[in-house]
Amino acid sequence: MRIDIISVVPELLESPLSHSIVGRAIKKGIVEIHVHNPRKYGKGPHQQVDDYSYGGDAGMVMMCEPLYKMITELTEQRHYDEIIYMSPDGETLSQGIANELSLMENIILLCGHYKGIDQRIREHMVTREISVGDYVLSGGEIPAAIVADAVVRLIPGAITDETSALSDCFQDGMLSAPIYTRPAEFNGWKVPEVLLCGNPKLIQKWQDEQIIERTKTLRPDLLKD
Repeated sequence: MRIDIISVVPELLESPLSHSIVGRAIKKGIVEIHVHNPRKYGKGPHQQVDDYSYGGDAGMVMMCEPLYKMITELTEQRHYDEIIYMSPDGETLSQGIANELSLMENIILLCGHYKGIDQRIREHMVTREISVGDYVLSGGEIPAAIVADAVVRLIPGAITDETSALSDCFQDGMLSAPIYTRPAEFNGWKVPEVLLCGNPKLIQKWQDEQIIERTKTLRPDLLKD
């Protein structure tokens, strides 16, 4: 899989893409992630990529031309399954969306900055918009890193134990059961006895019950359907 990220602040993406599961997946050749700065197509000696908005609204807007040329450069080299704009008014990222994206070959993640990007890019070049929540950040770099992390960990080989990803929260639309590790007792706090019994059927039954109970208590909205 290949992920191309367009950002005017590529430095914000260096650490999230260089470590842990994503960093190891890149080193293994499981995924390619390339970050592109549209300033290469910026205007004037300062490589300007933003300007004041028509209508007099406060804040600067990323201009059409640099983004158009950057996206065109990429799409002339290969086909992209999606050109995704990281936007607070896009569809909210979910595990289902991450699963869907992980099956694609090539995607572009477009990071807005300042007040956002010219609407014409959204209308004519972007194929999908994704949000990481109902709040506004300084730019789309952190959301893009979140999407990349959520997607890459699902690609076969990214995680040593591939069954681990299948048992994550939200894979089946529910929360996960509580998890524990050694020691069996710490500071007087004990691991539930059922997890120490060695009986897989009893353990699975307990986990299934916990999944339902925790989801009802913590995220009842997931059970509305």
